Amino acid sequence: MNALLEKPDTVVPTEEDTALATASSRILANAKPETELTVHLDNGQTLLLPKAVTRLLSHILAEMAHGNALTLIPVHAELTTQEAADYLGVSRPYLISMLDGGTLPFSKVGTHRRIRFNDIKAFKEIKDKAREAAMQALVEQAQELNMGY
Repeated sequence: MNALLEKPDTVVPTEEDTALATASSRILANAKPETELTVHLDNGQTLLLPKAVTRLLSHILAEMAHGNALTLIPVHAELTTQEAADYLGVSRPYLISMLDGGTLPFSKVGTHRRIRFNDIKAFKEIKDKAREAAMQALVEQAQELNMGY
């Protein structure tokens, strides 16, 4: 199992959670971005949530509606090599070769390498954009050659 899924604060939605998330996600999707959200607790208290929470909550509900497990990772968090490899979808030995080759910055805690989540996320975004550009170039080439795509 993925190391991130083994964290105690990972939420794996049940079927009931998925159904509730689907309904809630649809309602929230129709709300204006500047809408302030309030939460009414069972004890009668009402919480006013920051506007920035609306977008985050919308993403969380959409993922839960698809039955996906969720773990919130603070951007300043440091990941182990296994967690970073899982996030990137690569093997741990391959990630370590990237670290040792200087592709990604890391720090050491004793003998253990730690990678900042910000660095991993930025690296993944760059690689995803490059992959998308390469796919787009292939599509354009296939269209120019009338390959039926």
